[in-house]
Amino acid sequence: MTETVTNWAGNITYAAKELHRPHSLDALRSLVADSAAVRVLGSGHSFNEIAEPGADGVLLSLADLPDEVDVDTAARTVRVGGGVRYAELARMVHEHGLALHNMASLPHISVAGSVATGTHGSGVANGSLASAVREVELVTAEGSTVRISRGEPRFDGAVTSLGALGVVTALTLDLEPSYEVEQHVFTELALEGLDYETVAASAYSVSLFTDWRAPGFRQVWLKRRTDQPLPDFPWASPATEAMHPVPGMPAVNCTEQFGVPGPWHERLPHFRADFTPSSGAELQSEYLLPRPYAAAALHALDEIRATVAPVLQTCEVRTVAADAQWLSPAYGRDTVALHFTWVEDTAAVLPVVRRVEEALDGLEARPHWGKVFTMPEQVLRARYPRLDDFAALAAELDPAGKFRNAFVREVLGC
Repeated sequence: MTETVTNWAGNITYAAKELHRPHSLDALRSLVADSAAVRVLGSGHSFNEIAEPGADGVLLSLADLPDEVDVDTAARTVRVGGGVRYAELARMVHEHGLALHNMASLPHISVAGSVATGTHGSGVANGSLASAVREVELVTAEGSTVRISRGEPRFDGAVTSLGALGVVTALTLDLEPSYEVEQHVFTELALEGLDYETVAASAYSVSLFTDWRAPGFRQVWLKRRTDQPLPDFPWASPATEAMHPVPGMPAVNCTEQFGVPGPWHERLPHFRADFTPSSGAELQSEYLLPRPYAAAALHALDEIRATVAPVLQTCEVRTVAADAQWLSPAYGRDTVALHFTWVEDTAAVLPVVRRVEEALDGLEARPHWGKVFTMPEQVLRARYPRLDDFAALAAELDPAGKFRNAFVREVLGC
């Protein structure tokens, strides 16, 4: 490459032979057809080598493709180009009086990359971001376009696909009528006696934050749709000042709090679209478990907090409704998600990641595909019952393995 390219956090420097930013679909198709190994960079918000094509491969950015956002108000759908980020998508959807069902904590991430890795927001009734997808358009290994729609036998393997099937050039998403959201923040929720199911269901979207320096949770963020009942939350005290999920960080970059109603896309994320939430000086891990295991998982983490806390910035606990995507960490089960924002020190963090995985052993944890984890292939295969089906789909659409990099081969065995 003629330039050094890193991920958002800077912990990965890509070794690709070339970096390309095609300006048209025709140029993209030709590039894919003429290359032996291809991976798509997305917004670079992954913390492992999922986007690494290898020293002889091509790294592909879709950022210079046309920012296509085509809203169909009658059908309540939107067709969005592969390089578009959620912030731009949300603004245009809102202008048409429509909304997405949910958003992740950061609106700065790409739509295609987010759904490909199983990224999610929060809410006991809210599926992952991939659950809104009704059609995916792929440029496959020979440069042709394939469309796979909801209801087709291979659809549930085609959306959360880790980039292993082709280059996603467009997605069609379900929409709903626009709504407003209020954000209420509470402090100091005790772990002892916690009824997690009741807490998690107390608002449309609920996030618990802790630094694990003491038992319990330092903050609780409730996001209430204004067309739903006001949450009753007697277990913690309302915050008296605006909060940031990382203790000690200024709240200026966070979305508005104190119950001030606003458009869905300005409240569901934790961070404002017009601010960079941080410098990227962090690593991240996340593990998703069956929701009935929430209490056991939280107590297991509390037992090792002396190990976790020294390298932790914040830990967030959320819920995700079950979905049908074969490689989704929420596949087939209502889920609790345990997210860790670590300090920027790989050598110090990796042993703690392994310790967290040991603490969660027996609770059927699945890692977020775009974050730091150490689970080996044999463990992952036991956690994903449709993995062989996905391997067959990858072989069908990409028989030569053009899109299957070392990460995909190592963790999925295909």
